[in-house]
Amino acid sequence: MSPVVQAFFDTETGTVSYVIHEAGAVDCAIIDSVLDYDPKSGHTSTTSADKIIQFVQAQGLHVEWILETHAHADHLSAAPYLKQHLGGRIAIGRMITKVQRVFDEIFNLEDSFKFDGSQFDYLFDEDEVFHIGKLQAQALYVPGHTPADMAYHIGDAIFVGDTLFMPDAGTARCDFPGGDAHTMYRSAQKILGFPDQTRLFMCHDYPPNGRAPAWETTVAQQRTKNIHIRTGISADEFVAMRTARDKTLGMPTLILPAIQVNIRAGNLPPADNNGIRYLKIPLNTLPG
Repeated sequence: MSPVVQAFFDTETGTVSYVIHEAGAVDCAIIDSVLDYDPKSGHTSTTSADKIIQFVQAQGLHVEWILETHAHADHLSAAPYLKQHLGGRIAIGRMITKVQRVFDEIFNLEDSFKFDGSQFDYLFDEDEVFHIGKLQAQALYVPGHTPADMAYHIGDAIFVGDTLFMPDAGTARCDFPGGDAHTMYRSAQKILGFPDQTRLFMCHDYPPNGRAPAWETTVAQQRTKNIHIRTGISADEFVAMRTARDKTLGMPTLILPAIQVNIRAGNLPPADNNGIRYLKIPLNTLPG
């Protein structure tokens, strides 16, 4: 079955959000939504999420799932806002609990924070099958970028999260807390083990060489053209490349605000006694 896929590209963060449904059916899922955030002023806004809401309502769709592939480091999730306006269950992989623990060491989260993933409505087990209406889907566990990454196999399509980029951009970094390049290689091979014609949808695109943004490719194209992990590149070669490359990369602009929000399923931290919500900036903790 080939689901209908509508993409929404956010130019500020290079993020691609998706609405997926079966042709002729109304039940749908939203994947990797964006809450707009201005790091200079600390203001959030919902311009990106409102585009999704307008599309869903215009098409007469019914939201069953609001899916996250992982706790993103480059954008804030708009999942609670979408749930408020459209309904649906916010879901992520069960290993988000490990990510919550890892980042507690960095952010020293409030005493009331629960490390059980209960901020989300549902936690997927590895390779768990679920449904979007009558459309069958599967939650694929693909760690490496983080310990909790999931990809979603829906019909003839896989929404890969941050495991793979477009073939000319390669793969995602593995140097965040809990990341691992060896694990990333195995996860990528899991995705590339699907049939050649399987459609692959990226979570991000950072276009090299001035090309236009793109987010859809196939397993065959990735196997033959991916600059980091095409057929013939061994695990050791990939790990050496990924490790060296990651040492040259600065931290994402929004990693500190994004992680604090995204491990809470997109909810902002609780307000202080003055009624204002704050995001922490840990000093001299993450690599420079």
